[in-house]
Amino acid sequence: MSDVEGSLPLAVLDFVGIEHGESPSAAIAGAVTIAQAVEAAGYRRYWVSEHHNMTSLACSAPELLTAHVGAHTSRIRVGAAGIMLPNHTSLKVAETFRTLLAMYPGRIDLALGRAPGTDPLTAHVLRRGLSADAGTEFPGQVGELLAFLGDGFPADHPYARLVAAPVLDERPELFVLGSSPYGPRFAAVNGLSAVFAHHMSPDLAISALRAYRREFTARIEGATPYSAMSVLAFASDDEESTLDFEAAWTLTIQNISRGIREPLRPEDVHEFARSKQFRAVRRDDSRMVTGAPKAVAERLLEMKQEAEVDEIVVVTPSLDRARRRASFTALAAAWRQAA
Repeated sequence: MSDVEGSLPLAVLDFVGIEHGESPSAAIAGAVTIAQAVEAAGYRRYWVSEHHNMTSLACSAPELLTAHVGAHTSRIRVGAAGIMLPNHTSLKVAETFRTLLAMYPGRIDLALGRAPGTDPLTAHVLRRGLSADAGTEFPGQVGELLAFLGDGFPADHPYARLVAAPVLDERPELFVLGSSPYGPRFAAVNGLSAVFAHHMSPDLAISALRAYRREFTARIEGATPYSAMSVLAFASDDEESTLDFEAAWTLTIQNISRGIREPLRPEDVHEFARSKQFRAVRRDDSRMVTGAPKAVAERLLEMKQEAEVDEIVVVTPSLDRARRRASFTALAAAWRQAA
């Protein structure tokens, strides 16, 4: 894995949320300010997710967002975490990320997922009406992608004469995403890097990532395991800001389960955050690491050691972009002191 000189083993995964009342253009401009802030703070990577059919997010085209953020930063690695591979063809993904590498050499990451990143109907449309479980095609798609990115096909393969242009010697840094044991196991068997979504499956993360390191089989000579874990985190000395962050995430999950995909209203979050209902359950969510920057950094370092990962990917969805930037910056400063 390449390392941005002097960077921290920290990354950011951004859903590119659209705040209540703002335009998608403003949300994307805001994402650039997040990327610039974490680059200045010393983070290693800035990633955007792929989600569809949600009016609260502006991340349906992570490839374009990666290019846009790359143009407004200079050192930090940028990429998609992930590209939901069943929604795409392997050749097109290879062409897109080779183009990104031509634009930003040495800075492009590609994390692959086998989930749709959306609801069943949207997935049906994205996949041109295919009714079969596209996730079962994931291993074959990854194999094709690796071949297009430089491994090559056997001489008698029907795709052997195809070229993913532009042709480059460099590859994006490849990761396999997971929120179940499948992802890290697939990465280990195939000698690839792994990222596990603790923010989705906190009870499975530690054991799955430790197993990845034990079971890793090098695909090419000299390859070693490399893993990361994404964690919901918010660092602030302001208790009210922390309450708002926790409440916003809780409401977001509730809304998704109800099929509601609209931006949260700040007044609704404020009211819920101070309700007896929320205060009674706020400490029950093991997904979140929140509080004073020093405490958050120390806990994330503990989790990094427990999971035996090389990096922590910080996930901080919230209503207020300024508070998010402040959290990322404070966390980086606290990490340096705690590490």
